[in-house]
Amino acid sequence: MSTPRSRRAARSFSPTRRKLLLVGVFGAVNAGLVRALGSPRSPARAPATAGEGAPTTPVALEGAAEPPPPDHNFDTVISGGRVIDPDSGYDQVANVGIDGGAVTSISKEPLKGTASIDASGLIVAPGFIDLLSYEPNSFGIWYKVADGVTTNLGMHGLQLAPGEYFDRFSGVTPTHFGGAFDDNWGRSIQAEIGNDLAGTPDQLDRLVDEFEEGIEGGWIGISFSLEYTPGVDNEEVDRLADVALKYDLPMFFHARYSDPDPPGTNAEAIEEILRVAREKGVAVHVEHITSTGGTHTMAETLATLDEARAEGIDVTACMYPYTFWATYLGSARFSPGWQERFRISYDDLVIPGTGERLTEATFEQYRSENVLAAAYAIPEEDVRTGLKDPHVFIGSDAILEEELNNHPRGAGSFARVLGHYVRDEQVIDLHQALRKMTILPAQRLERPVPALRRKGRMQIGADADITIFDPDTVIDKATVDNPAQHSEGIEYVMVLGQIVKDPNGLQTGVTPGQPITA
Repeated sequence: MSTPRSRRAARSFSPTRRKLLLVGVFGAVNAGLVRALGSPRSPARAPATAGEGAPTTPVALEGAAEPPPPDHNFDTVISGGRVIDPDSGYDQVANVGIDGGAVTSISKEPLKGTASIDASGLIVAPGFIDLLSYEPNSFGIWYKVADGVTTNLGMHGLQLAPGEYFDRFSGVTPTHFGGAFDDNWGRSIQAEIGNDLAGTPDQLDRLVDEFEEGIEGGWIGISFSLEYTPGVDNEEVDRLADVALKYDLPMFFHARYSDPDPPGTNAEAIEEILRVAREKGVAVHVEHITSTGGTHTMAETLATLDEARAEGIDVTACMYPYTFWATYLGSARFSPGWQERFRISYDDLVIPGTGERLTEATFEQYRSENVLAAAYAIPEEDVRTGLKDPHVFIGSDAILEEELNNHPRGAGSFARVLGHYVRDEQVIDLHQALRKMTILPAQRLERPVPALRRKGRMQIGADADITIFDPDTVIDKATVDNPAQHSEGIEYVMVLGQIVKDPNGLQTGVTPGQPITA
């Protein structure tokens, strides 16, 4: 795939260019003098933002090597960009030196390198981490890259065994990849439990064994889809929570209810998730909170989560920046009463890829075929409220498939936040947005996942997973009618120091992505 040559193509990657890169790194920061992160298991700390006591010298990861000598020739130099580290709050125009797959220098002084990128006028940020995704299929994953994603994690659950998953995608994927055990898949395929039924003791034994084997095979969490599997009860959740706690893995939840009206309310759905965290001591995460668990009650739902944190409960949430969700018409979400629950009508349902709005007749037809539909059912104010919360980060909940029957969030979530909600609407600032895309998802999983302690940061010693974008032009282009459109303004994407996107397009022959396992 390729994208049209951008207006910044003149800044293109040049392996021979030496302009402005002839001076040694006399001003390079000594890693022994800069502030270290401390233990990766320490609680997340709020960074200073630019202009509010933010550091003016870059941070080094604990244990990072000393910076190279002044006459060092880096593999790649990114020069003149606004370098932002969402973890520490560092925000300075600087030069970045990369050797192999790591950032080895961040300096105000010129650096020289075998290859160079002119990033003047651009933001140099950690690569975006999409933790609420799915399998990195060879079609959809490149739309993620065009949206700035460098790590694609299927924490909504992966419906295959880890051995098959890692074999299938190793060596052929541009982004890093990993994910969670899918309780829905495990209970239906492995334990043979019906969606509407509670498991017997023997069935739950099989499910627990399958989960533990999955962890040993590489899964980094577990995901429940309670709305789609109403038979899941507290016993099932608790037994799996014991395993998650044993391995210090988080539990991700698609909540049981999606509206404020009884029977079955958002408040009840959130309390169900908090119960297991409170009683078992396990970390929990609320998936796509604007569409499930918080719709029409976002302020109240977020206040409940704040109260839980005050108790000491480890709870986070994520969202995508759209006023519509999407799921299959044959699912339990469209059981009788859906119009009243979601406060929408047939005309609020649209088939992605075609733009067709449904009628009562076409709804029944497509429901029998289990077609995916987008539902305009999320209030704009809920989106804005969710974005403003410091514990809610960005997760797309999608990846495009070639048939294009999918939500545009699979191609545009990250650029939409930066372009629409940061630059145009000014709902949150750039530092807040970047935290939601980088350090927060890394911190959610880094305790049991060592690889993520080197991601989500622009720091000396961090992995060279880097997204370089134009704050003036970045924007999503994907729509419900045509979701397969690349975001604009994402100029360069690097994974372990290798360029997978530049202003000339996607480098589809470059696949440096690595497995992310516990």
